[in-house]
Amino acid sequence: MRRISHGAASTIFDVVYLGLATNLMLALACLPLLVLLIGTNPAETWPYLAATAALAAPGCSAAFTVFREHGQNGAGPVRAFLRGYKATWRKALAIGAATAALLVVLLGDVRALASSAVGVVVVPLLLMLSVLALAAAMLSLVAIAEVPIARLRDVLRAAVLLGVRRWHLSLVSLLIGAVQIALFVNLPAIAAGVTAAAALYLIWANCRYTLRPVLPAAVPVTD
Repeated sequence: MRRISHGAASTIFDVVYLGLATNLMLALACLPLLVLLIGTNPAETWPYLAATAALAAPGCSAAFTVFREHGQNGAGPVRAFLRGYKATWRKALAIGAATAALLVVLLGDVRALASSAVGVVVVPLLLMLSVLALAAAMLSLVAIAEVPIARLRDVLRAAVLLGVRRWHLSLVSLLIGAVQIALFVNLPAIAAGVTAAAALYLIWANCRYTLRPVLPAAVPVTD
């Protein structure tokens, strides 16, 4: 049998370390959300889940920063995560809060109108807007990780426009997210500790490709 070369072994170790370290940092950043999801009934605690989901957004943008920096200069994942969190948390929190509030309103209207006469027309529109809000949020978090100095207004505009224009790519990101959520429901430890980084990496790569028309040359995260 052929032995694994030193270079291949080093690459495998780097990838495994990248994933495990990112999972750990992400779990710490999203700890309130994880505690509520695992320890409570979401049907009863959904207002708190919406709030903690918004608080988890900076952790996602920091994870996207890890992937960007690793691809550029092989920066350590822990340091890159902390640097990305510091550079993006304000904008990421605003994106997360706005998305959570919008989804609460839209899905609340869906529930209220589902059995009404106008529900046949209005509910599909509300669900479409909910999907667009999620897609725009993912694109926005990737955008601020790629260009932390970008204005939030410009980021949101580009995310909405490209999310609609390249809807097939947006659906891919949403599908990856849905698979990760389904895995978390059935195997929370595996989803949080093993596959979270892989799922976010796929979302980052897909969203980055979606945003390519508006992304400038790589901009390093500021300290």
